[in-house]
Amino acid sequence: VQLQASGGGLVQAGGSLRLSCGFSGHGNRSYSMAWFRQAPGEARVFVSAISTGGSNTEYTDSVKGRFTISRDNAKSTLYLQMNNLKSEDTADYYCAAQPDPFDVSNFALTTAPDAYMYWSQGTLVTVSS
Repeated sequence: VQLQASGGGLVQAGGSLRLSCGFSGHGNRSYSMAWFRQAPGEARVFVSAISTGGSNTEYTDSVKGRFTISRDNAKSTLYLQMNNLKSEDTADYYCAAQPDPFDVSNFALTTAPDAYMYWSQGTLVTVSS
């Protein structure tokens, strides 16, 4: 499975960006997917996750109400709409995928980077204050 993240850039605080993650090579297998981010000098941390069909989503508290995860399986693309961006959102953003069965509602599992088998390269989001 190959993942390709894109959409990062420089934006002023309060602005918006939409990240995309194209996935391929998955055949007929289903995958739950997630976004993580990593600021310079810090560990990679969970941002949001979505189940295969899109019915279950999870968010870290700091982005609730500002970020929205979605997916278009027909286009093999995962999205992260980021609104009201803050300087603390500055980081490299990565998408990740894990074959089902995977319980997105199991927060302890969903938020762990080690739970995901496939990763994209990072796309840098820089929010200026």
